[in-house]
Amino acid sequence: MTTDHEAETAALQRELDACAREPIHIPGSIQPHGLLLVANVANLTTIGGAGDLDGRLQPAWLGRNLGDLLSQDVLARLATLPESVSVTLDQVRGTAELFDAVAHRVEARLIVELEPAPSHPLSATQMLSSLELANRTLERAGNLCELCKRAATAFRRLTGFDRVMVYQFLDDDAGVVLAEDRDPASLSFLNHHFPASDVPKQARALYVRNRVRVIPDVSYIPAPLRSASGELADLDMSDVALRSVSPVHIQYLKNMAVAASASVSIVRDGVLWGLVACHNESPKRLSYDIRLACEALAGGLARQIRTVSEAEIHRERIRLRSLEDTVAAKLGTDASFEGFFDGAGRQLCEMLEADGFAAMQGKDLYTAGRCPDDADVRDLADWVRDKTIGRPFNTHELSARFPAAAAYQNRTSGLLATAVSTEHPTILLWFRAERIEIVNWAGNPHKSTPADPNTPLTPRASFEAWSDTVRGRSQPWTLLEIESARRLMRILFETRQNRRIRDLNRELTATVADNERLLLQKDYLLKEVSHRTLNSLQLVSTFLSIQADAIGDRTLSAHLNEAQRRVMAVALVHRRLYSDERIEMVDLSRYLDDLCAEICESMDSAWREQISLLLAPIIVSADKAVKIGLILTELVINANKYAYGGAPGPIAIVLEQHRNRFRLIVADSGVGRAGSREGFGSRMLGAMVNSLAGELEESSNDPGLRLIVTAPIE
Repeated sequence: MTTDHEAETAALQRELDACAREPIHIPGSIQPHGLLLVANVANLTTIGGAGDLDGRLQPAWLGRNLGDLLSQDVLARLATLPESVSVTLDQVRGTAELFDAVAHRVEARLIVELEPAPSHPLSATQMLSSLELANRTLERAGNLCELCKRAATAFRRLTGFDRVMVYQFLDDDAGVVLAEDRDPASLSFLNHHFPASDVPKQARALYVRNRVRVIPDVSYIPAPLRSASGELADLDMSDVALRSVSPVHIQYLKNMAVAASASVSIVRDGVLWGLVACHNESPKRLSYDIRLACEALAGGLARQIRTVSEAEIHRERIRLRSLEDTVAAKLGTDASFEGFFDGAGRQLCEMLEADGFAAMQGKDLYTAGRCPDDADVRDLADWVRDKTIGRPFNTHELSARFPAAAAYQNRTSGLLATAVSTEHPTILLWFRAERIEIVNWAGNPHKSTPADPNTPLTPRASFEAWSDTVRGRSQPWTLLEIESARRLMRILFETRQNRRIRDLNRELTATVADNERLLLQKDYLLKEVSHRTLNSLQLVSTFLSIQADAIGDRTLSAHLNEAQRRVMAVALVHRRLYSDERIEMVDLSRYLDDLCAEICESMDSAWREQISLLLAPIIVSADKAVKIGLILTELVINANKYAYGGAPGPIAIVLEQHRNRFRLIVADSGVGRAGSREGFGSRMLGAMVNSLAGELEESSNDPGLRLIVTAPIE
């Protein structure tokens, strides 16, 4: 039987799906405070437009040459920025006003926006001085909260809007207002959450593409796009600032009692981190020069957010390492494990900011701090045992994964567990108590929606504060804390192994030599197997290379060379695994560095100077490293083959971490996307990305192609 909550969830999902299908990039109209002209790029003949062109520009505009109509050499201006999608033109004199003009290339068409220029624009000196002052203010912020407060004040001073909010998107795509600066008479939304449905997926994509979006008057009447033949019905207006807004969003703003709005995107590392949302209770325009200043200030804010976040990660990493050293010191050389757990329980809790800690070794149980009952701890340890093989297990909603934990969720709602794999496995468990959270929403996030998917969409009508009590959750475990638990597991394992070796030395002195010979023999066998496996891979690689040179068929030779590089990627991981002490994990940056060096060896020597690397150190499992290596090999092969036709050309390879995910970026400056690629390599690339539970994103590199692979680190 379907519950009310399940029905609400299904209804919300239908609304999200419907919003995602709305073609907001082809509205067919503009906001009427400006004008729009559409011309053919080939001959600059004006084929359409929108707004009061007859009254505000020229009566005879259709069919005119765009350069003559705007009284400037448009082609010369476009030639100065041949790769740019948008180009600023000289100001245009209308019948009774002066317009700022911006041109956008859209395939074979040229779109020109005309907006009324301010009567008293800020000088370049005034604008730069204002931005410099704002950026200095941001640089002095010590943490994210203070940074966002300063940013809200700076943006309000720059735009003059009644209310300015700094809004961050969360992992579940909902958003929260971190800071605001407002007129005392305006309603406050500080610390309020907004559901994910308020900003649908395709709107987020446009926020990354267009960093500033303004609606001067939400009560405007759209000005339709006109053309002689009606050929502009599907005109892509993604880059047009005057683009008409979705009726759903207009009604949404009216329901908030907002008369004018502006949104400035905060984009960090190519990802939409959040928005600066500006609201006014009366109509208000934002001139082109102020919008450019807002975009520049948002870029500075994004860089400061990155700096503050990296500083916080660095401080947390130092704190954890310091506490790890303190805990490791308690192990000593003679202390027993029993004595260690009894004496270090408080430090183990403090290290990972846990409320309780437990260790189960065989039948023995040690606890410290606030833990479930002993019987419950034993049940948890048995349940989590298989889940800790090779990596720690963590959850901040334990009762959702282990229903029996609902009986003690007030004491334990978060669990981080790891196992020391020995003859008698030791299970380490950290507990976090339930953190009852009162989430303030701007309106009810579980609002009912029509059951009929064909019913027209309607926005939320209420933004009154609505509180939601969240139970059964603890503070989530961070990636740094999970890594710290893994390191502690390794320390305990190594300590236990060392202790066992010392015990064997005391008790089995007579057989030490035999044991050493056995260990050497085992090591020899492992190295011999590794050596033979590596030799086999190298023989296959060499055979493919010889065949490629001797075949006489350029196409078949190219395929054999590609196969050689794929074999080489697997061989490199194999060699690194058996040359490292930790065979289960790989430093991805070192592996990709070595892989690129070997790829260059297999290509023309001119490629060595063309490949640039910027790789962040990220630890991944060995099997994941093999897949990522194959993906990189495939992307470099594609760049070699398609971007430059086999000739050397620049390729930039970047590896970076964003929260709990990694991003592998391969960018070239070649010919860009040309046709579809459905060969073996493309199918293999797609399969590898899917096996990582990742995503492959493709975009223009202006010039060339930029491919981004994003996938979880864990």
